[in-house]
Formats: sequence, structure tokens, C-alpha cells
Amino acid sequence: MFSSVKPYENQRYASLKKECQRRKQLFEDPLFPANDDSLFYKSRIQGIQWKRPKEICNDPHLFVDGISSHDLHQGQVGNCWFVAACSSLASRESLWQKVIPDWKEQEWNAEKPENYVGIFHFQFWRFGQWLDVVIDDRLPTLHNQLIYCHSNSKNEFWCALVEKAYAKLSGCYEALDGGNTADALVDFTGGVSEPIDLTEGDYIADEAKRNLLFERVLKVHNRGGLISCSIKATSAADMEARLACGLVKGHAYAVTDVRKVRLGHGLLSFFKSEKLDMIRMRNPWGEREWNGPWSDTSEEWQKVSKSEREKMGMTVEDDGEFWMTFEDFCKYFTDIIKCRLINTSYLSIHKTWEEAVLHGAWTRSSDPLKNRCGGCINHKDTFLQNPQYVFDVKKAEDEVLISIQQKPKRTSRKEGKGENLAIGFDIHKVELNRNYRMHTLQQKVASSIYINSRSVFLRTDLKEGRYVIIPTTFDPGHVGEFLLRIFTDVPSDCRELTLDEPPHTCWSGMCGYPQVVSQIHVLAAAGLKNQDSQGGADPYVIIKCEGQKVRSPVKKNTVSPEFDVKGLFYRKKPGQPIIVQIWNHNLISDEFLGQVVLTGDPSDRQSVHTLHLQDKGNKRSNDLPGTIAVKLLSSNILTNV
Repeated sequence: MFSSVKPYENQRYASLKKECQRRKQLFEDPLFPANDDSLFYKSRIQGIQWKRPKEICNDPHLFVDGISSHDLHQGQVGNCWFVAACSSLASRESLWQKVIPDWKEQEWNAEKPENYVGIFHFQFWRFGQWLDVVIDDRLPTLHNQLIYCHSNSKNEFWCALVEKAYAKLSGCYEALDGGNTADALVDFTGGVSEPIDLTEGDYIADEAKRNLLFERVLKVHNRGGLISCSIKATSAADMEARLACGLVKGHAYAVTDVRKVRLGHGLLSFFKSEKLDMIRMRNPWGEREWNGPWSDTSEEWQKVSKSEREKMGMTVEDDGEFWMTFEDFCKYFTDIIKCRLINTSYLSIHKTWEEAVLHGAWTRSSDPLKNRCGGCINHKDTFLQNPQYVFDVKKAEDEVLISIQQKPKRTSRKEGKGENLAIGFDIHKVELNRNYRMHTLQQKVASSIYINSRSVFLRTDLKEGRYVIIPTTFDPGHVGEFLLRIFTDVPSDCRELTLDEPPHTCWSGMCGYPQVVSQIHVLAAAGLKNQDSQGGADPYVIIKCEGQKVRSPVKKNTVSPEFDVKGLFYRKKPGQPIIVQIWNHNLISDEFLGQVVLTGDPSDRQSVHTLHLQDKGNKRSNDLPGTIAVKLLSSNILTNV
């Protein structure tokens, strides 16, 4: 997760600081100057003055009494999403120490005033790379007050400086107005964000589904992930409207704790198994809390022992932080974002994921074979022109996590705010030996939502086999770069399919070049005669053609297996047969059950053909080892490009 760090815009903190100390000058960042260009791309606030922390207070510090989610308060820019993400970050020491590197060295030191030259640096994960962002400490103020993110303590500046570095990365401060919490959580961690629509999932009505969601949220929290939530605003008037229960619509909250709370007092609480699923949130405003059951002053807290309340960090203050039951949470909140830290370390005691990371792009070309921006599957004529990535699921079934992230666009005065494209992806099951791009649609097994978010995520369970991911923009013709990340239990060997057909080589004239491409789809078998001692068999399929072969996974203990196995063959000699064999898997020696020989294409290529298996050593028709259902599809190599 924490890979090497690249200096943003080639500004190197250590050398810049050393040069300022040598010249005895305070650092002024030429790439993010103290003027309106760094503040706005559209609006204006009159009377803003840029001041260094020592001009705002007498004794500035990066941290005052450590770092806490209670430190932050939202300023005049509408970036509750960013402040909520910072609140979550503050509760994770290992994470904030990555975002705020060398924090002890960056702290103001009264004993070594010569160390201070007004330069700071922070690190964010962007598009597959950790970036080190250098800033000076001139901050925008109005009437000597910070106008953006600020701390409870007037002399604490970590949150204001982190916000300035993030604004520099985004183009200006105004670019932080109306963003996405999921983006900030990913930028702070390098994790994968998973948004969940609580209303669409109907979690309030389905208790079993709600309990499963709580367990997943609890697991993300316990394993160091960051979580945010919000109540969807359905109109402009709804934005930041306060409900009777005290919650605010269109407003991002940080989730600061998730736990099962033990009810009861004294020894009784240990013998009773009753526990309550609870979640704690914080309003970035630092005020306006939930006033329903289990709010700070509610009588429900009498059901919990004093020691349990202390363990939970329960306080009765209007500090914006409050507890709710998870049931009430699902009743009032509409969205939750889980930012999972995907564990790829082999040294961990927890589940380790295998990660594949690939950079790609949607590009435009007048040549259909080179065009890579075909839009979503609604545009059937151009959909398969998009980039295609093949990967393998090597277990009988595997949980697969997939994320695509489009490259963020910086905001500028000339171009305005860089808007995200609506993006998503489809997953298709393909032949086990596919090595070239798809030219006809195949079975779609999963798809993400399409949304104009920087990241799109999907978690899905897939059977053993080979699959192709097709990342797309919603509409054709849009260009941009993207990052594809795939997490599986075992290595997926994910790679981009770049070739449309087998390449022509100097040997093609001598050895021949494929004339047709044939797809064999083995669907099922029935009536297999060979059985083991339990009365079943462990059959698998082998498809052979011109020296190539495809082998299916083994089906356990059945004489009527359903295979769903595909093979793709580029045939130089279409007259040569395609052979489909059935074998019984055995620990000592696999047993041949029978085969069918396909010597020509059936007249109706789209239909399923039931063919008799023929044992090589037995030609008597009344002793055939079973039947097999096969679909044969032949086409020209570049059909429907």
C-alpha cells in the first residue's frame, strides 16, 4: 500500500528547505502563489489576506495535544466531504503519519527557530502513485481568522496546511467545493472505496441483510479502513437542511467508531449475551448532533455500564460527535462509503489479496481497429472498440474486487472545474484460451454502475474460468486515462488484450495463416458409464484442435456434469477435425471416457448439438459411454470489429 513517493511538480521538500535555510528566507511557493488564482476559478471573496501562522497567533503548532477527529471544523468553502475524510484520517495513526510525513521534524520548535522557513510537505495517493506535495504556510484569512478548514485551537494548523496541499493538488481552494468523500479517503490511504446505497438496498426492512452489512462495516473499521456516510439531498433546497432528528441532509459525516456494545451492569453484563450494533459519527461542523435514541443525553445510556461507556469514549458535549444504533443509522442515512485497505502483505495474519494494477486510456481514432472510446454496451456498434483486459479466476469460486479510477482533472481559471466522465465497466466470461480481443459479445456475468465519480468499484463472486473486463465511458467519443485495479485470492494474470488477431510473421507464408476462427462451447454431458466406487465420476473436458488444447476444471462426483467450457481456435486447416474428449480425474492416472470428433460446421451454428461420445477402444453403438452437448460457432477472424 505504501509504495515509493514521487515529488509533485518535481518540488523536493528537503532541498527546497535547505536552500531557504541557507539564504535565511521564508519559502514562497511559485506554483501555488498567495493570490486569487490559488483561491478561485469562478467566485470571489473580498478582503482576503494571506498570513503565515505566526502572523495569526503567537505560538503556532502543527498539533496541540496530539491529533484528533475533534480538531477539525469546516470553513466557508463547501468541503464537508474533505473535512469528514480528515476526521476519519485523524483516528488512524498509521495513516495520518503517511499523509503528514516527518511530522515531528515539521513541527515548530521554539528551541531551534532557525529550522523554520515556512515550508511544509504532505503526501497523497493519486492515480496509483504517492505524491509529495510541497507548500508554503501562507493561509487565506478574513479579519485575522482562517476562512477554510481550521482547528478548535487557534494555534493548531495541521488541518489547514493539509487542506492547502490538497487544494494545490486540485488546482485551487474553490475546487474543493462540492467534492466526493470517497475520493479523499482513497487519496489519504491508497485504498479502494466502496459506496453503498442504503435506500436501494432496503437495509432497514431486511434484518439479515442489515446484520451482514454491519459485520462488513465493522471488519473494515477494525482493519484500519476509513468510513463516511451521508443523507442524500433530493433538491437544492434540501442541501444542508436540518431534519427534526438533528441530522443534516446533503452533508458528509465521518464514521469514527463501530462496535457491538454490551448491555447491562456489573457481572450481569458479562453473563448476558445481549449486544447492540452501534456506530459513532461526527459532523464536520463540530456541532448539530443526532437527538434520537442513544444521543448524548438520552436515557438509553442507563442500559450501559459506566465502564462500557468509558471504553466507548462516551461524552456529553455538543461537539458534533454522537452514537446511533445501526438500525436507526440505516433508517435515516442513505449512503455509506467504505474505504478498504486491501492487504497485499504476505506477512499479515489477515486475508492477503493478490493485486493487479494496469494503466489504460480511452483514445479516439478514425480507424475502428484503433479506436478505444466506444462508450457503454448501449452502443453495440462501438462497445467492443474499448480497451479490453483479460484475467483468470483459478479457484472453483473466488471473491473478486475491481476498481477503475479516472485520472483527476485539475481546476483552472481558464477552463473552470474539471468534471469527471461517467464511467463503468462490464465483465464477460470468455474462452479459456482467449488471447486476442473480443469481436462479438459474449456472456456478461457482472457490471458496475455508471457514474460521474472518480472511482467505480464492484465486488463480485466469479466461477473458475477466464474473463474480460471492458472499462468504458458511458457515451462514446470521450477520452481520458484510467487506472484498473483487480484483487483476487490467487494471482489473476491480468493483462490488456491489444491484438485483434494472430500477428503476421515471416513464417506465415511458409506455415500458413489462420483462415477461420472457431469457438467450441461444451455445455454438458450425460449418461457417463465409467463410475468410481461412490457411483459418480470426476469428469473434465479437453478440446483439441491443430495441436492446441483447452482443459476445463474438474467436476466432482457426477455422471451428468454441466461444463460451460469454451475454447477458441484460429484454424489454418479448417478441414481438420476438432476433438472433444471427456476424462475422469484420478489421483493415480486419469481415465479416458470418450470423445466426439467434429469434422465440419453444423448447418445451424447457433443451436446446441447433442453428440454421442465414442470410446476409442469400443466401436459398438450399444455400449457408448454417454452423450455431450456442444455448440460450434465459426466466423471470420475480424467479424464485427
